[in-house]
Amino acid sequence: MHFNRGNKDDKFLLNLYQRLLYPRMVEEKMLKLLRQGRIGKWFSGIGQEAIAVGSTLAMQSDEYILPMHRNLGVFTSRGIPLKKLMAQWQGKATGFTKGRDRSFHFGTQDYKIVGMISHLGPQMALADGIALADVLADKQKATLVYTGEGATSEGDFHEAVNVAAVWNLPVIFLIENNGYGLSTPKSEQFKCKNLVDKAIGYGIEGVQIDGNNILEVYDTIDKIAKDIRQNPRPVLLECLTFRMRGHEEASGTKYVPQELFDEWEKKDPLNNYESYLIEQGVLTSELAIDIKIKIKRDIELEVEEAFDEPEPEADAMQEELDMYFPYEQKVIESHQSSAEKRYLDAITDGLDLAMQKYPNLVLMGQDIADYGGAFKITDGFTAKYGKQRVRNTPICESAIVGAGLGLSINGYKAVVEMQFADFVTVGFNQIVNNLAKTHYRWGEKADVVVRMPTGAGTGAGPFHSQSNEAWFTKTPGLKIVYPAFPEDAKGLLLAAIEDPNPVLYFEHKYLYRSLTAPVPDGYYTTEIGKAVTVAKGNKFSIITYGLGVHWALDYLKNNPENKATIIDLRTLQPWDKETVKSAVKSTGRVLVLHEDTLTNGFGAEISAWIGEHCFQYLDAPVMRCASLDTAIPMSQVLEEDFLAKARLAETIDKLLKY
Repeated sequence: MHFNRGNKDDKFLLNLYQRLLYPRMVEEKMLKLLRQGRIGKWFSGIGQEAIAVGSTLAMQSDEYILPMHRNLGVFTSRGIPLKKLMAQWQGKATGFTKGRDRSFHFGTQDYKIVGMISHLGPQMALADGIALADVLADKQKATLVYTGEGATSEGDFHEAVNVAAVWNLPVIFLIENNGYGLSTPKSEQFKCKNLVDKAIGYGIEGVQIDGNNILEVYDTIDKIAKDIRQNPRPVLLECLTFRMRGHEEASGTKYVPQELFDEWEKKDPLNNYESYLIEQGVLTSELAIDIKIKIKRDIELEVEEAFDEPEPEADAMQEELDMYFPYEQKVIESHQSSAEKRYLDAITDGLDLAMQKYPNLVLMGQDIADYGGAFKITDGFTAKYGKQRVRNTPICESAIVGAGLGLSINGYKAVVEMQFADFVTVGFNQIVNNLAKTHYRWGEKADVVVRMPTGAGTGAGPFHSQSNEAWFTKTPGLKIVYPAFPEDAKGLLLAAIEDPNPVLYFEHKYLYRSLTAPVPDGYYTTEIGKAVTVAKGNKFSIITYGLGVHWALDYLKNNPENKATIIDLRTLQPWDKETVKSAVKSTGRVLVLHEDTLTNGFGAEISAWIGEHCFQYLDAPVMRCASLDTAIPMSQVLEEDFLAKARLAETIDKLLKY
């Protein structure tokens, strides 16, 4: 291994040695504890430390790094006390996740580190958002994100690198190529000889280095980071290395040929660097021993102190509260005049006012810039706010939702438009595992609104008409709003953007141009979590939301003899139980109506809750009216038969006759 010290002085070289040695000795201690049964799991990075240590020290201390499992050197080089890390690994109350997550699945704003989730690839999109925030704020910063050679097979890798390339984001995508994804060798992961060659396809620079040479790692990343701070753009960096232990200790290493271990043992990053420093006269064997004795003593002390840290105390109420960033909405009333607006125009008005109020708000979506979006909701926005804040995106929902979270982590707000709610499936993981769980895991907000043009009635078929709100109402950490009227469409959108928590905003496509109603001028908000009574009657109650509200109103108009109370939920997570309970008490008969399919639709949750908490007030079973348990057909005749509206009258008749 050839080392080139350049103009580095002895003090710098010795500091690198100590930084490299420390995580190796921590790892050795962890392996002993594992054999003793004092810890239960460990992902070893032995053999790969030069990448984590060299890259971290090459970055500025206020630049974000997004590491993975085997990057202990990132955390120690950023100065996180071992006691704190050990508390995290052991699930202690004083760990970064308070016992809620393990290993390096956490982030910390204090040290500008954002850890991974187990799905590997999604953290790369977060790096895009973090870097975008720096660019928008005119900060000359770089962002460093790690991935493994196995994760380069994932779509998240492609999406994140492609977005960074198209948007010229200052991100270093560092691939740790250790040859194996768990037990699967690289020959079964990809066909290309070198992963760095992937850079060609994205039109970006690619660099391949010896990941076991700490000076080469440091110098390369130092050079790249300095360059992209001044001239923002992504760079793909492949670091060749080898994992000397198993994927995690329980998996073993029997699947790896012994000759590979023999070859890479000669390339050990610590042993080679230590020998080089001794040759250079920077280090002596005696000094090396003294350093190791001190480090070992410090490790022993901090590890034992961490074992004595308190265990988490179970508190169900606190657990639920911590799913969300602390926030108490202050409803802003409208005191201005109203004007007739279409449902679509109310959304446009809300977005426009939010862009004025929040200069750190970024809109992202397919075709939303000059084209104005598929439904023209953002038409004219680029002329007012520029393409930096109204951003056309490549077709990559996962990366854009992840970039939204990255923007939030770095001080921005994001509104992401799904062109159709159906397309959210491609970004599902980012929503349910990153947006929803980030605050619970490490206390960071996810200030992202995802706009979801939803619903049937336009003959758009199975891939543009689904009602998929129930996919998300069961996911703790998300808020779900679903306005039925233009006034609420504007007020709930502004409330969602104000809220620092992730909000899915369902907007019904059929109502865009078919519904016009008075909408207050100026800035106001509607309370999230509060239902509204849109009709009052004593024969029965209809609990509904979205297009179902208008079906219910049409029924009452055509059947004036059946006086009913109609509750428009407006918010599905959290939903207004008190208003529902009041309606049940006042009428004794309840119909839950929604556009979604019957089985496992959100109405099932409402029905179950009423049955459990309001049974004594019921004069008949709670009945549900929903769409057929099929995919949504395109034909108008078939679609009309599919929708719940086709069975509304007969279901009400059954309820009243019970």
